[in-house]
Amino acid sequence: MEPTTATPLNVDLAAQRVLDLVGLVARDLHRGHAALPPPRLDSSLERELALDSLARVELGQRIEREFSRAVPETALFEAETPRDLLRAVLKAQGGAPIKLSVTTLAAGDGAAVALPLQARTLVEMLAWQVEHHGERVHVQFYDDYTAGATITYRELWDGAAALAAGLQAHALEPGARVALMLPTGRDYFLAFYAVVLAGGVPVPIYPPVRRAQIEDHLRRQSRILGNCQAAMLITTADAIVPARLLGAGVTSLRTVATVAELATASGDFECATPAPDALAFLQYTSGSTGDPKGVMLTHANLLANIRADGQCLAVTPADVFVSWLPLYHDMGLIGAWLGSLYHAVRLVIMPPLTFLAHPERWLWAMHRYHGTLSAAPNFAFELCVNRISEADLAGLDLSRWRLALNGAEAISPATLEAFCTRFAPYGFRRETMLPVYGLAECAVGLTFSPLGRGPHCENIERERLANSGRAVLAADATPTAAIRRIVSCGLPLARHEIRIVDDALRELPERMEGRVQFCGPSATCGYYANPVATAQLLQQGWLETGDRGYVAGGELFLTGRSKDIIIRAGRNIYPAELEDAVGALDGVRAGHVAVFGVHDQDAGTERVVVLAETRKRGEAAHARLRDAINLLAADLIAAPPDEIVLAPPNTVLRTSSGKIRRAACRTVYAGGRIGAPAAAVWLQFARLALAAVGPQLRRRCRALLAWLFATLGWASFLLLGLAAWVVTWLPLPSSVTWRAARLLARTLGRVTATPIAAAGLEQLPPAGQAGVLVANHQSYLDGMLMLALLPRPPRFLIKGELRHSALLGRPLARLGAVFVDRFDAAGGVAGLHEARTALAAGELLVIFPEGTFKRMPGVLPFHLGAFTLAVASAAPLLPVAIHGTRSILRGDSRFPRPGRITVRCGPALAAAASDDAWQAAITLRDSARAFILSHCGEPDLADESNRVEGG
Repeated sequence: MEPTTATPLNVDLAAQRVLDLVGLVARDLHRGHAALPPPRLDSSLERELALDSLARVELGQRIEREFSRAVPETALFEAETPRDLLRAVLKAQGGAPIKLSVTTLAAGDGAAVALPLQARTLVEMLAWQVEHHGERVHVQFYDDYTAGATITYRELWDGAAALAAGLQAHALEPGARVALMLPTGRDYFLAFYAVVLAGGVPVPIYPPVRRAQIEDHLRRQSRILGNCQAAMLITTADAIVPARLLGAGVTSLRTVATVAELATASGDFECATPAPDALAFLQYTSGSTGDPKGVMLTHANLLANIRADGQCLAVTPADVFVSWLPLYHDMGLIGAWLGSLYHAVRLVIMPPLTFLAHPERWLWAMHRYHGTLSAAPNFAFELCVNRISEADLAGLDLSRWRLALNGAEAISPATLEAFCTRFAPYGFRRETMLPVYGLAECAVGLTFSPLGRGPHCENIERERLANSGRAVLAADATPTAAIRRIVSCGLPLARHEIRIVDDALRELPERMEGRVQFCGPSATCGYYANPVATAQLLQQGWLETGDRGYVAGGELFLTGRSKDIIIRAGRNIYPAELEDAVGALDGVRAGHVAVFGVHDQDAGTERVVVLAETRKRGEAAHARLRDAINLLAADLIAAPPDEIVLAPPNTVLRTSSGKIRRAACRTVYAGGRIGAPAAAVWLQFARLALAAVGPQLRRRCRALLAWLFATLGWASFLLLGLAAWVVTWLPLPSSVTWRAARLLARTLGRVTATPIAAAGLEQLPPAGQAGVLVANHQSYLDGMLMLALLPRPPRFLIKGELRHSALLGRPLARLGAVFVDRFDAAGGVAGLHEARTALAAGELLVIFPEGTFKRMPGVLPFHLGAFTLAVASAAPLLPVAIHGTRSILRGDSRFPRPGRITVRCGPALAAAASDDAWQAAITLRDSARAFILSHCGEPDLADESNRVEGG
């Protein structure tokens, strides 16, 4: 084929062919994992598509075959994006590089629907949708009798732009805060985006429910208006007069207006162009544990979370999201609306009060509008179970419902089972129910259950969790009263991490309860104008969630709120569990029970108070309720509460989202404004004080033992490490050096009393026969572990920079390490030559194909080097699953903890007979990875990045 000059059409076709080839190689390399974004011309080959050096070689070969032109190796390895590869192809063909438009994704219904993959802000996100399919319906309002009014993307932009002109006519300054006190409806959508387009910062606050409560409601909102220094307030006509009166008390508030008033203001509209790291809006927390705090979220935070959520949930433009969630809270605003806007999903919206009054309308909306996605707090699913009659469900079809996200509050295992069972006859599948966890400080979502599995619950020994903080699985014969059933909230989103720490911020092992912290691109930088709360939120680069929980198999299990945990006689008591049980009693208002602790200085512990609303009257009825609550508490917390306060309806304080305000209830109780004060009984105090001695001593002993173990571990490591270092410098035969190092590695395990259980080592090839061992990488301990277990000298593939280490370079070389440069792509391929030579000599090669490890549980993507070596050398490849070393010493921790280690070696795998070495290596990789995942006890993090910074 002769070189031809590329026309614009030829360039477009060449670009699509390059993107197709990049996509094919990426899909091969990451087979079975759909979270990678589709390739774009400006996608990063390394960061976004995770193409390693061997994948680039394969890609180069495919490009050369496709275009019948050789691409220089320098261009292949130096290319950062597919656009760079396209330039190389065009140069080889004699064409000139031309900037191309971004490609689109194909929707599930077959229509080509573009997504704003390159949008950096909310402004760019909406502008993209308007440009590419402005007439597509974006929002559809639920209506009982008609299809409902709609808003297209273009109508949203045009309506918001008109209001933005009105805001700018009122001299709205860039970055000024604008409070939105509007109910769910057309005005809300237009007003929110009007503030964004005008350059302001929206501050959603919840609107008054009834006219009679307007004044009281506005006074409560004044704390938010004052904290965010709002310049403007957009509200309803009903609230305009008292809102203007209230504005006199908020010095920053210059303008109070309705949407209609802003629409009539004259002026030209100038669209804002905020930076990605600019403040997008303030999300005020509901105040369930204290004063509301303004979570600062940037455009980058929001788009990172929306994209990660969409990838995790496999959202496509063919989905339909049905929502009644309030738009002044993160789950409704970001999860339902902005997420739908980004993914071109039709959003069917209904007012929250419509659902609360008639919960069946939510389900019928799913039926009528062919809804596939919806989300709600746990109470909503419980409301559907208890409040909807069978007569209201005749003809209902929920079979199209793909995902029902359950989050925003404590998830009840009983509610999950009841909803799945109740609505199974109407087509609802158990795997549709998806427990999730999120918080405003992470935009909205943080952990999601795996798709297609359904809810996963663990039965935990109640006493062990309460007394020692250890989540031990209960035996099948364990009595129900001794079990606490806890729902998994799933795995962290891609590029987000969670960890469990103790009060000293040291990470805890698996199945140990502690404080839940997180980090990731969605994380807020703090609370607006609240440095004290921000300092409490940010801890050593991690953010406090305020929740307690544990991790098992990489999944998060929540046990309660940190501020709500009651420590009584050294035992942890979880209020939500007792509240649910008391709320289920006949005569008690479900969801209107608060359990809180009151510190007792004399007893040195906390008194447990149960505040329950009831409509029952009379001493006899109250006595029966108290007896029932005492019996329940005796089963759940091993002792009756110190005081039971039976109060009339509307006594228990709740947030706008329905959460129990336990701290506020405690304050009201302490002020003597509810119930009667409990009489002090010296015998009760003495018994509590005596019972507290043992658990408190055990807590202190555990902390001391942890320090002793860490000290012993480091002392042993330093002494044995020094001995090993000296041995490697002695002029000893290599076999003697290996035996000495192996003995010292085994001694470290014995000195620290670390049990190591190994299985399958008999499958290793005998001396003189080559073999490639691939193991998952959890900790710095993994190398020593393999050295201690293997029966003959191995050769480890080691990162090349250690070759030049003054401390480790010679010892590693004496132990036969093969050094491979990680930061020079071409050099990395060439560096495998020594490994091939070792295999040809019949040696045993040990490789950690992840190339690195992270502190969070999970198996990262595998590089292909080990597998191409096995294919090229025809050597057997044996997968090795390691579990336990991460809990003992995590990557970013210097505090070792006791633990158990298990190692399982799988049967030898041979490359399939194939002329295609690339496909043979991928098949070998997938088989080894499947074995490791099935035995290492950690989740699959193939969608995470294992990129190592350097070079």
